[in-house]
Amino acid sequence: MSVRGDAAAAFQFLSRFPVKGGGDFSRDLLQRSVVYYPLVGAAIGLSAALGGGIAAWLLPAWPAAVITLILWVGLTGGLHLDGWMDSADALLSYRTRERMLEIMKDSRVGAMGVLACVLLLLLKASLLAAFIEGGSWAELPLLLLPPVWGRWYMVRAMARYPLARGNEGLAASFKGLPARQERRTLLLAALLSLAAAAAPLALGADSAWPQLLVAAILAPALALACGTLAARRISSRLGGLTGDVYGALNELLEALLLLLLVLLQHNL
Repeated sequence: MSVRGDAAAAFQFLSRFPVKGGGDFSRDLLQRSVVYYPLVGAAIGLSAALGGGIAAWLLPAWPAAVITLILWVGLTGGLHLDGWMDSADALLSYRTRERMLEIMKDSRVGAMGVLACVLLLLLKASLLAAFIEGGSWAELPLLLLPPVWGRWYMVRAMARYPLARGNEGLAASFKGLPARQERRTLLLAALLSLAAAAAPLALGADSAWPQLLVAAILAPALALACGTLAARRISSRLGGLTGDVYGALNELLEALLLLLLVLLQHNL
C-alpha cells in the first residue's frame, strides 16, 4: 500500500502511459486508486495541450485539432469511447432494462453506437479547432479541465449510484467506495483545476484572467450539474450504473467542458 502504487494503478487502468508498479488490480487497490483519477486526466490534458500547441504551430487549426484529438483518444486506449458506444447502443434502443444490459455486454457495436461515436468525435474536433484558433498558446493549459473533471465525476458516480448488475462486472470492484475517497478526489481535482487556470497567467496571458477565473469556477459546477442529470436519468432506466456508463459520463462531460471553454473564449 503506497501512494506511488495507487497512482500507478490509476494510470494503468485509465490510460496507455507506460507506468509500472500498479499491482494486481485487486478490489482494494482499485478503490484506493480512484483518488488519482483526476491526476490521470491532468496528464492526458497536459499531453493534449502540448501536442496541440506543437500541431497548431505547424498546421492550420482543423488539422491541429484532429491530431490533438487522436493523441487524446490514443492516450486513453479508447476505453471511455467504448463505454460511450455501448451505452448509446443500449440506451437508444429503448428496450427493457434487461435487454439494455444485455446489449451493453455484447462486444459488437451497433449502428447507434457508431453514430454516437462519430458525432461525439466531430463535436470534440470542432471545439478543439475553435479553441486553438480563437486563443493563444498560453491558454492551452485550460485543456486540462475537461479530462480532470470528467474523471472526477466518474468517481462521484461510483460512490453515489447503485450498480445495475449488482456484484457482476468490473464496476462491482468499486461497490461500497468510501466517502473519503470521493472527498480526496474532489480536493485533487480542485487543486489541478486551479493550477490549470493559473498556468496561462504564468505564461503571459494576463489579459485572459476573467476567462481563466470563470473557467475554474464553472468547470466543476457544470460537471456536477450535467453529470448528476445524466447519471440520474440513466440510473432510473437501468436500475443503476455500469462500467460502460462511467466511461460514457466521462466522454459526455469532456465534450460539454470543451464547449464551455470555447463559449468563454468567444464571449469574455
